[in-house]
Amino acid sequence: MSDQLEGRLKALEAEFEAGKKMLAEVEAREAALRSALLRISGAIQVLREFLPAADPAQVAPAEETHASSLVAN
Repeated sequence: MSDQLEGRLKALEAEFEAGKKMLAEVEAREAALRSALLRISGAIQVLREFLPAADPAQVAPAEETHASSLVAN
């Protein structure tokens, strides 16, 4: 009986260590992904600042073109 308990204990300890290693890997991937998303978000913000504000005069022709293509179909 004692041998079975020791064997089970060793198996559980090995599983626990493997789980800790996997968790550390997942946390590292999460940190890398958060960093990438932060960089992408910053790039989006910069690009939006460089784009001119939408001019209502420029938006209207595009909407009219889209509407006329819908009517044609």
